Amino acid sequence: MAVSNGSSVSKEKSSDLSDELPTINAENMQSNMKVIYYCRTFMSIIGGVIAGILGFTGLMGFIFYFVVMALTSIGIAAKAGFSVHSYFDSWNRIVLDGFLGGLMSFVLFWTFAYDIVHIF
Repeated sequence: MAVSNGSSVSKEKSSDLSDELPTINAENMQSNMKVIYYCRTFMSIIGGVIAGILGFTGLMGFIFYFVVMALTSIGIAAKAGFSVHSYFDSWNRIVLDGFLGGLMSFVLFWTFAYDIVHIF
């Protein structure tokens, strides 16, 4: 009986260690990162068109971009159920990755929509 108690204790210790170490599937992480980049690119295009239609110029347009990206980050976190570590390795993946990557798309569609609506 002493052997079975000792083995159950060692099983409990090993299960405690496995509970503490996070396991990450690289393919799923890469797929989740692609979804973040697609969401940010899509939202930067839509945000650029809206900023152009509303007639934002100068600093107001860039502030609008940061607001759109902040709302996108909140939306992605909400979609993950605010349990970020189940899908990503850190909060930085949701908050910062791709944040400045969509800026060029935003500016392109912002100026394009502004020109179409307000100049022509």
